Amino acid sequence: MRTIASWLRSALYMAWLIGTVVPYAVAALALSLVLRGRPLYRFCVGWAWLALWGSRLICGIRWRVQGLENLPPGPAVVLVKHQSAWETLALPLLLPRALSYVFKRELLLVPFFGWTLGRLDMVHIDRKRGAQALARMQEQGSRLLRAGYWIVMFPEGTRTPRGRQGQYKPGGARLSQVTGVPVVPIAVTSARCWPRQAFIKRPGVIDVSIGAPIEPQGLEVAQINQRMQEWIEAEMRRLDPEAYAPAQRS
Repeated sequence: MRTIASWLRSALYMAWLIGTVVPYAVAALALSLVLRGRPLYRFCVGWAWLALWGSRLICGIRWRVQGLENLPPGPAVVLVKHQSAWETLALPLLLPRALSYVFKRELLLVPFFGWTLGRLDMVHIDRKRGAQALARMQEQGSRLLRAGYWIVMFPEGTRTPRGRQGQYKPGGARLSQVTGVPVVPIAVTSARCWPRQAFIKRPGVIDVSIGAPIEPQGLEVAQINQRMQEWIEAEMRRLDPEAYAPAQRS
C-alpha cells in the first residue's frame, strides 16, 4: 500500500509540474519580448517556488538549510553536489542573489522549460567542443559575475546516485581563479527523497549545507578543486552517513 501511495503522489506531482510549467513558460516567453535580465529571472523563480512547494505538499519533501552565514556579500562561484533536479529548483529560492547556471545546451531543446532557459542570463555550453566550451564558460561567467550574478555549477557534471562520488571537474575552480571570486561549496542530500532518474519521490528531509568560501588567491586550480571536493564529500558523509556505509557501497 505504501508503494502504491508513493506512486500516486509522484504521479500527481508530475501532473503538477507539467500543468504549471507550460502556462508559466508561455507567459515567460511572452514577457521576454519586453522584459529581460533580473525582472524576467524573478518572474521565472515563481515557477521554481511552485515546483518546490508542490513537492512538499504533494510528496512530503521538506528541507533544512545550514551555513547561510557563510555566504559572501560579493560575487561567488557556487559549486553544488548534484543528486537530483531538486537542487536546481531549490537554489534560486534558498540563495539571496540572482543565479546563472552553467548547463549543457541540450537542455534548451526541452519544450517550454528549455525554451524559457534560453531567454534567461544563463551559460549554456556544448560539451563536445572541449576547450572552446571552457573558454565560452569563462567569458560568459566572468561577464555575469561582473553584472552581479552568482554562477552555479555542478562540478560532477551530472547527477550522482546517493552514496556515490563522481569525478569533480575543474571548470568552476578555474573560473574562480581567473576572476578572483571565491568558491562556495554546497552539499545536498536530495537523493534521499528524489533519487536520480527515479519517478517515485519519497517523503523526508533534504539537508542543504553551505560551506565557508574558498578564496582563490595563492591557490592553483587543482588546489581549489581539491579543497572544494574534500569539503563537499566529507559533509555528505556527515549529513547522510547511512548512504556511505560499506554495505551501501558494495
